[in-house]
Amino acid sequence: MATSDPVYLRVVEDIRRQINDGSLPPGAPIPSRAQLTRKYQVGETAARHALRVLANEGLIVGRVGSGHYVRERPDLIPLHRWRHLEHSSPFAADLQSQGRRVTLDRHSEQSEAGPAIAQRLRLDEAAPVAKTHYIYRDDGKALQLATSYEPLELASDDDRRSLIARMYAHGIKITEIVERVHTRVPQPSESDALDLPAGVHVLHVERTHWAGDRPVETSDIVIPGDRFQVVYSLPV
Repeated sequence: MATSDPVYLRVVEDIRRQINDGSLPPGAPIPSRAQLTRKYQVGETAARHALRVLANEGLIVGRVGSGHYVRERPDLIPLHRWRHLEHSSPFAADLQSQGRRVTLDRHSEQSEAGPAIAQRLRLDEAAPVAKTHYIYRDDGKALQLATSYEPLELASDDDRRSLIARMYAHGIKITEIVERVHTRVPQPSESDALDLPAGVHVLHVERTHWAGDRPVETSDIVIPGDRFQVVYSLPV
């Protein structure tokens, strides 16, 4: 650390190092502000700022009346993106195949496409689409959020069949599924719904089903970055 860096960074870097090398294992208590000021010879403001930075990085969690602790890190659950495409819910089928009890809350509504979805589905911005919200749960705990958009004339209330099968009933054959994945800071509503600790990012998957050169469905899928790893299989 350069001598011109803020003094709180000395505290942050040392505690971060201890967490990363296992000196402070998951669940271990973090020194209080008073203890940090004595150990690192910094002021209380610097100690408080250091704890805030570590919490925002998702390394520690605060407990009211108890202090701060190293955050537990659960084993990452693999999500196999190429499996169970024939299922009405590939995500649920994948997790159920791993022994998890997955339930689904679903709500559909009609809306206008709007600029972003119109571009993805190659529609007019005022074109009607079926917008469906999904919350996937495991024993009541939210695991994934998703919002799907389909041109209204292709939409169906039949949630027993896969999207591929539903489109085939319209004479449309899905030829390709394209996913664009990036990480981002969760929106407050997403943090609340997924019960995310501070500092945890989400994986945002923008998925589109194509029939030749025509996009017939697009989705925004939000996955907690601290619980899942996304697995792809690329044929060679």
